[in-house]
Amino acid sequence: MAKNQLHAETSEAEPHKGTVKRLKARIELFDKHISEIEEELEGYSKKDKQLDARVSRITTIPGGGKMTAMVVLAETNGFELIRNKKQLVSYAELDVKEKLSDTSVRGKPRISKKGNRHLRKAMYFPAIAAARYNPDHKGLYERIVDRSGIKKKGLVAVQRKVLELIYVLDKNGTVFDPEYENSASVKKTAHAIQADSKAALIEQI
Repeated sequence: MAKNQLHAETSEAEPHKGTVKRLKARIELFDKHISEIEEELEGYSKKDKQLDARVSRITTIPGGGKMTAMVVLAETNGFELIRNKKQLVSYAELDVKEKLSDTSVRGKPRISKKGNRHLRKAMYFPAIAAARYNPDHKGLYERIVDRSGIKKKGLVAVQRKVLELIYVLDKNGTVFDPEYENSASVKKTAHAIQADSKAALIEQI
């Protein structure tokens, strides 16, 4: 937000020097605080070898940084009460519900407004990175956008798939493999993820 404000101010015909100076100082302060928080989280992770191993596995996913891994594990209590991917997706508010009126007229499908908004928010930027740099996620994003013309639908689908992948890797104790969908050892898991994604996309579109 501060960077957007700085861009808007510097794009003016006559930028206010004082405002530009204050915005730059604010951005520097935010960067400093972010670095401090990341160092603290790194320290917490290093103190627990099991946690550190879980974080390391999650960060093998393109777009999945340590901050994302820590938020997901913290907000789900290490998936302690999560029994399957469907439950996890619902908890993160990434499931799609179809609105029905009193006369049972079908309304426009929308993302549900229940569950953990912090978890959903944590998946936003990893999904953007995955949609750009991971061929599988990029293909999913482009197919949905081409079909619906709505970028948000494509991004939500990628958020959902990345979160599911984090869950699968953590539960299986494995790291991300770019060729995992073609690997015989994980075909069953891949088919399950595809089936869940397809069902959700049908509801969404």
